[in-house]
Amino acid sequence: MYRIRITLPKRSGVDYNNLDMLHDALVNAWTTCGAVANDVIGPDAKIWHFAALGWRRNGGNRAHTLVIGTADPNLGKYLSRIDPAQIRHARVATGEAVDFSAGTIEVDPDPFIPGIVSLGVVMLSPLVVSRREKGKRRWITHIVETDLSAAVNKRLSRLTGRSVQLKVEPDRLYVRCNPKHDTLVPIKQLPDGRKSFVIGMRVPLVLQGIEEDLRLAWYGGIGEKNRFGFGCIGVAERGIGR
Repeated sequence: MYRIRITLPKRSGVDYNNLDMLHDALVNAWTTCGAVANDVIGPDAKIWHFAALGWRRNGGNRAHTLVIGTADPNLGKYLSRIDPAQIRHARVATGEAVDFSAGTIEVDPDPFIPGIVSLGVVMLSPLVVSRREKGKRRWITHIVETDLSAAVNKRLSRLTGRSVQLKVEPDRLYVRCNPKHDTLVPIKQLPDGRKSFVIGMRVPLVLQGIEEDLRLAWYGGIGEKNRFGFGCIGVAERGIGR
């Protein structure tokens, strides 16, 4: 298990419109440092996730920091030597380009102490949960619309091949004061010009469970579409910046 932060110099950032640009840049970095492509992308990919920290800018997005984590020991070895200069990707068709060459790497501090059974977290990247209705996928837009623990545990159990039994509860006061906590995130632009979106949620959570399961959530992400920039958690006491 391994997790890092790649941070650009102060007052600088990388502009992007859709998350797939950052995803593809990270895939380039993974494979350049030796990771097998099938371990990073595709249906048999190992557990990894990322978050882009930044802000909205002129109708687009600007990222100053990437948080990247993996719960897979083999991918962890590659993540420990990933090169920011290889976190880059250009798309001729749209003229977009991202480049984190100026970034510096630091290991993201492990928040766990012996005997820990509970962790208060914020979402560094939106939490995505969906369900099937009449054969179509529907994104959950309000945290109380789903059994959050069941949704998180089902996915992590499937990915790891073992039973994960986390209890995941939203901050009820936050939900009451912020009934609209969903966010529309553009994933990619289609050839016909249309954009593909995912709806995620930003809600403080409390995770309870054994240390092994809590570590899995920290290093692997929670919810869906983790490898595409969703479900990254941070310690509530540190805030979004940490």
